[in-house]
Amino acid sequence: MASSIEGPHRGRPRAPAPDGRRSAAPVRGRGRLPMPVLALLVAVFLTGCAATTGSTAGESSPTAAAPAAVAPTVTAPWAAGAPGNTAAGDGTPGTGAPGAEDTARSRTGPGAHPDTPAPLGDLGPRTLALIPGDTRQAVVVTGRGRDANRSEAVLYRRTVSGWEAGTAWPARNALNGWTDHHLAGDLRSPIGVFTLSDAGGLLPDPGTLLPYDESPGFSIDGTGFMGEPLAGSFDYVVAIDYNRVPGTSPLDRTRPLGADRGGGIWLHVDHDGPTQGCVSLEEGHMRQLLLALDPGQHPVIVMGDAGSLSR
Repeated sequence: MASSIEGPHRGRPRAPAPDGRRSAAPVRGRGRLPMPVLALLVAVFLTGCAATTGSTAGESSPTAAAPAAVAPTVTAPWAAGAPGNTAAGDGTPGTGAPGAEDTARSRTGPGAHPDTPAPLGDLGPRTLALIPGDTRQAVVVTGRGRDANRSEAVLYRRTVSGWEAGTAWPARNALNGWTDHHLAGDLRSPIGVFTLSDAGGLLPDPGTLLPYDESPGFSIDGTGFMGEPLAGSFDYVVAIDYNRVPGTSPLDRTRPLGADRGGGIWLHVDHDGPTQGCVSLEEGHMRQLLLALDPGQHPVIVMGDAGSLSR
C-alpha cells in the first residue's frame, strides 16, 4: 500500500438612523444667504461625500493581498484554522482546531498597524512565493532542525487582515529529518509547499469535506523505530500531494516523478515514534484537522525545518 511506513502490512480486526449628518431637506429663508454662510455649507457637503466614499484601512480583499501563485504541484499557504471542533466534540476552550476563533472579525495584536497584514509564521520570501494566491488554509509544519524528527504543526487561516494562527500541535517527521530532494528510503521528509486534496483511513469518515476513502487497506501492524506498535497509525490520513496524483485515494501508488523519488507521504496518526517520511499528529488532532480542512479554501501544507522554511 502507498505509505511512508514500509514493510509488510497485515490487517487487524476492527469493528466529527441617524448617522450624525444634518438633514438634506432644503431650508427655506428670506433673502440671500451671506457668502461666508454659503462657503461653510459647501464645505460641510463635500466633507460628507468623502466620508461615505473613502475606503477604510484593512478592508482590502484577501485576493489582492495574496502572494503570487506558482505551480500547484508544490503548494501551501497563509491561513488559520477552521471550525472549532474538538477531539471529544465537547467544545472545550483551548482544545479546538487551529484557528477555531471566528474570523469574521479581523484581529490584530496590541500596537499592530491595521494596514500591516499578519504574516504566515516565520516563512521566508522563497517559501511564501510557492503558496498559491487562492489558498486560504495552510498547515505549517516546522521542524526543530534539519536532522531532527520532532516538529510543530499550526493550521493558519487567511483573513482580510492577514494570516491567523491556530493552536500549535506537537508533530513528528521522518527519522533522519528533512531534505530538499526526497528519495525512497532516505528516511527524510520532503521540504516544500504541497496541496492537500484527499483523505482516508481505517476508521469511518469523521465528517471531513475532503474526499475520504474508508478502506481496510489502511491496516498496518508491526513496530516502529522505537519499538512502538504501528497499529492504528492510519486510522486517519491526509495525503500530501508529493509525487502523487491529486484526486485519488491516498492508497493510489502512481508516482509521477518515478518510484525512486518515494511517495505515500501522508499526515497520519502519531505512533509515538519518528516516521519514514510522513508527518504524524496525535489522533485527536488528526480528527480536528480533518474536520477543519475545506477543499474550497484550497488548503496546503508548508513543511520543513525552520532554517529551510525561512529562506
